[in-house]
Amino acid sequence: MKNLKLFIIAAFGIALVFSLTYKNTVSSQESLTKDSANSDDQNRRQKFIPVGIPESELPDGQNSISTVTEAPTGFDNLTNGFDPQGPPFDTINEDNVVPNRSFNDNRFIFEEVELIADGVGPTYNAQSCRECHQNVVTGGASQIAEHRTGRTDNGVFFESLGGSLIQSRATHQNIVERVNFEDGVRTFRISTNTLGNGFIEAIANDTIIGIRNNQPASLRGSIINVPVFEANSFARIGRFGWKNQHASLESFAGDAYLNEMGITNPMFMEENTSSGVFVGFGTPFDPVPEPEDDGEDLRAFANFIRSTKAPSRGPITNAVTLGEQLFNQIGCNVCHVNSITTAPPGTRINGGAMTVPNALGYKIIHPYSDFLLHDIGTGDGIPFLPTPEFASTANQIKTAPLWALRTRNRLMHDGLTFTLQEAIARHGGQATAVTNRYNNLTNAQKNRLLAFLNSL
Repeated sequence: MKNLKLFIIAAFGIALVFSLTYKNTVSSQESLTKDSANSDDQNRRQKFIPVGIPESELPDGQNSISTVTEAPTGFDNLTNGFDPQGPPFDTINEDNVVPNRSFNDNRFIFEEVELIADGVGPTYNAQSCRECHQNVVTGGASQIAEHRTGRTDNGVFFESLGGSLIQSRATHQNIVERVNFEDGVRTFRISTNTLGNGFIEAIANDTIIGIRNNQPASLRGSIINVPVFEANSFARIGRFGWKNQHASLESFAGDAYLNEMGITNPMFMEENTSSGVFVGFGTPFDPVPEPEDDGEDLRAFANFIRSTKAPSRGPITNAVTLGEQLFNQIGCNVCHVNSITTAPPGTRINGGAMTVPNALGYKIIHPYSDFLLHDIGTGDGIPFLPTPEFASTANQIKTAPLWALRTRNRLMHDGLTFTLQEAIARHGGQATAVTNRYNNLTNAQKNRLLAFLNSL
């Protein structure tokens, strides 16, 4: 009984210390001035300012492959043949080296559930990459959507205190992020398909510029240049994320590791706040010092995605073939580009951090996207960065790649559209004329076009 009493007293003491520590931490953090919050915002923005301008991406030396072939496709959890480039070993530290991981090893890491002891949180959205990217196989899209908010004053966008991303989960009940009433700009961004994204990474800057330059002025998309973090923030044309905020899969993975799972890494060393309040290492909410990942997981995530096959098509019937002809005739293919060829093997991309391998080079893919930003009247009101030069991106969204469309039942960037007909109807702005042409089709023609979309 005496031991029990001592245990109860000790437990109460620990709880009291934790409570007082929490209250002191929060009260001190809540006293942050607006200048301090603005400084945090400025640091976050500055990270996404690229160095220089994107280079023309041309092959180095003699190509080992000189013919263009179709990219492998399939929903089968099998590799496309990609083998990670670089030294024969990835160095973790001076005393511990591991060989480049296999496709399945990288997939297991992509699927692995992370715990608080691994660095999850304190604020986060998911515990694994697979949680947001798994339909119908690992790497596909899903119903998971992230929540973003902010406000607009006199035409200028301001992020929420902790940034525009509102994490939906937390490791402690007292630090769950809430939406400020004053933040009237509110949206969802649904998880995207990552299957075949290694081929998208291997599209040369010059190819994307060429697609843009060939578009009619009224439909022409916008390019933004973004930093490649593994290449000292060297500039490249963005292509990943709904605002094209990343150009490389390793940078994309580092961003997601922090912002979706709350795990700091060499690219993103600072823990997210809870509505502007610091809750990282040194507070009661985060037991793991930064960085919580040494970079090995990032490379595993990126190499898994690079190894995935492109999504495969459904049956190609006569109605599907006729539907694609109508799709092209009314102008959908101006932005939803059918075929793109990746850079030749040997091309240096990502600011020189990667060489296009045989498995990804000279491959024809059919993503049905131009990987450009457009204003089709569905912009979410949140710019790439809340600075004047990116104000136009508030009303722009990347052309959604339509491959794997048949595996999704929540459509558009926000996942709030549920049928193909409704998705088409939402296309306004730059797409108004194309939508009007669709509306003028006969019912039989519309059914053929829908048959085509259902085959993607």
